Amino acid sequence: MPVVSMKEILDRALAGGYGVAAFNIVNDLSIEAVLAAATEEQAPVILQTSVKTVRMYGRSELFSIVHAMIRAAGVPVTLHLDHCPDRTVISDCLAGGWNSVLFDAHELDVAENMRQTMDVVAEARRTGAHVEGEIEGIQGVEDDLGSDEAPAVQDLEVAIDFIKNTGVDCFAPAIGNAHGQYRRTPSLDAQRVSDLVAATGIPMALHGGTGLSDEQFTDLIARGCAKVNISTALKESFMKSGLEHLRQAEERGTWDPPALFRHQRTAVLEMARRHIRLFGGSGRAW
Repeated sequence: MPVVSMKEILDRALAGGYGVAAFNIVNDLSIEAVLAAATEEQAPVILQTSVKTVRMYGRSELFSIVHAMIRAAGVPVTLHLDHCPDRTVISDCLAGGWNSVLFDAHELDVAENMRQTMDVVAEARRTGAHVEGEIEGIQGVEDDLGSDEAPAVQDLEVAIDFIKNTGVDCFAPAIGNAHGQYRRTPSLDAQRVSDLVAATGIPMALHGGTGLSDEQFTDLIARGCAKVNISTALKESFMKSGLEHLRQAEERGTWDPPALFRHQRTAVLEMARRHIRLFGGSGRAW
């Protein structure tokens, strides 16, 4: 199946009351494992690439890998550029086949953020792509972007005005969520999600999902978080499973790379499958 519109995937999820898992993939093994989980569960899925990953592979090389694997997946997949403050990278990815981008301009004042986001939306429309927007940073550092300082939260009316004027297709609100592992149990402003969806009619994106309780996920998805980002959980599954296998290999004195890759694939697949089921995405493919 070819890459599917992010708007179509998220609008269906919002209407159906389920969440679409958006996984920050790191290499071909993680791409294949996530797609295998989505195919097993017959669930739509979003593959997210960080700016760091795009630069590591090269835009053309990364797209070629992703596109080849998506064609064989058999479920709706969207390719999304996550947290990108660099307009040059956004333009390059839109020209290179990405069909969704998050223009992360939260460090700008709201007026300038709005002006530039409108330009990004217009650019994305020319390639049939869609845009996620945000005006508040999400606490925590991810792929060398962000800050551990708590973000300033804008008034609800400011967020609604931003969404309506820019024409973004999805919005990432700050609700007390954070990237990385939470140092304490998060206190989330779930009502803000409900208010934003009621006022704008567009799906919300939940960032900083790793570490939230099942109940928090379920509640936020029911309120309109149709896009649920999973990054830290994938990285930890990938790297911890590798570390576990390598320690065992050292003890045995046997070094078998394919066995390592199978071990990591299984860990990532199981992580992805668990989140897809939790978010209600199973059986939602079309």
